Amino acid sequence: MDPLQISTRLASAGMEAQSLRLRVVAENIANAQSTAAEPGADPYQRKTITFRTELDRAAGAAGVKVREIGTDKSAFRVEHDPGNPAADANGDVKFPNVNVLIEMADMREANRSYEANLQMIKQARALVASVIDLLKT
Repeated sequence: MDPLQISTRLASAGMEAQSLRLRVVAENIANAQSTAAEPGADPYQRKTITFRTELDRAAGAAGVKVREIGTDKSAFRVEHDPGNPAADANGDVKFPNVNVLIEMADMREANRSYEANLQMIKQARALVASVIDLLKT
């Protein structure tokens, strides 16, 4: 496998990982204000994603893969709102442990990583096109 194919393969693995990361972040943001269906029950729990390096034997290089999609074990935000249907006997409502500012920062980082991998693929294609043009002359 030539270096351009290797770089394209590794960049596409990075794009796939960041795409999944963006999906997890979007799910967290979408559920940031959701409450439990039953009074006093736990609401949506923030999802986390972890990555691992994996040797791509065909390419002979280390790529990135998703290790797992887990849940954040931090405490839920509690607000006193006795009129809320999800309130417990004390009038407290549990909200998800999602901080929208952190999620937005994660989204921006994942988006930039995705774009960097996309740019790497574009550069590899441009190099191949350049070589083909040189061979034509």
